[in-house]
Amino acid sequence: MKIIDILDTKNMSLSFEVFPPKKESTFESVVAATEEIAACHPAFMSVTYGAGGGTSRYTMEIAKNIKDKYNVPTLAHLTCVSSSRDMVHQKIQEMKEMGIVNVMALRGDLTPELEKTDPSTWDYKHATELVRELKEAGDFCVGAACYPEVHPDSVNQKDDLTHIKEKVEAGADFLTTQMVFDNNLFFNFMYKIREIGVTVPIIPGIMPITNANQVERAIKLSGSFMPQRFKSLVDYFGNDPDAMKQAGIAYATDQIIDLYANGITNVHVYSMNKPDVAKAIMDNLSNILGKDFNR
Repeated sequence: MKIIDILDTKNMSLSFEVFPPKKESTFESVVAATEEIAACHPAFMSVTYGAGGGTSRYTMEIAKNIKDKYNVPTLAHLTCVSSSRDMVHQKIQEMKEMGIVNVMALRGDLTPELEKTDPSTWDYKHATELVRELKEAGDFCVGAACYPEVHPDSVNQKDDLTHIKEKVEAGADFLTTQMVFDNNLFFNFMYKIREIGVTVPIIPGIMPITNANQVERAIKLSGSFMPQRFKSLVDYFGNDPDAMKQAGIAYATDQIIDLYANGITNVHVYSMNKPDVAKAIMDNLSNILGKDFNR
């Protein structure tokens, strides 16, 4: 099933993100975790792609397993900046053979080795190029990323919004945001992106912070603004792992409820490989909204 068809419905949906193992020795444990999340029957699950494509084989294997075994639509990530054109085309062919129809087209992080080279020698510089090639290569539903708080490489938000619009014009069917901890920033972004004529579905990304050590990493990865309300939560519960976990799940649940209440029907959770966190959020939403996600 194509994700755009899920997003086009008026029903509320919740999706989760998982990541492949960095080494083969942990493959089975990662598969088990992703299957536990899939057993909750989310709207779809996305599977990330390591920097430089180092975990690409696992990405597709996990995506295919979830799709085939649990009938949960999957979104396989594909990055391009660290890859040759031939390598990307090979991955596209592999996805076709595996029956993967949903792809998240990303530029990807610059590796230290790549940063030392001349950008003019790269086969890909922007995700827009990958979006266009995926659309030309087959009947893919293509997602792309957006940053409500401005992409770190953009000069300003106006420049960033222009690049987002280019990805949509190249064929992106929907957009998913980087993690957001303040819903007001997302609502403000939605106003600006709609104002320039971007009408595709935009899914807010929510990251449940379940231990204090995640905060620094989350800021480093996304540059996300941490509201004082969230900082106070971490300050108070951060030294108690059990309390912090429950507080982080509660904060994420509250964000999702607020998004639904304000007309946002699709939410993506960066649950990573934590079935207990995914299940807790789904249970919270089932009880509060009266909607049984675990159908």
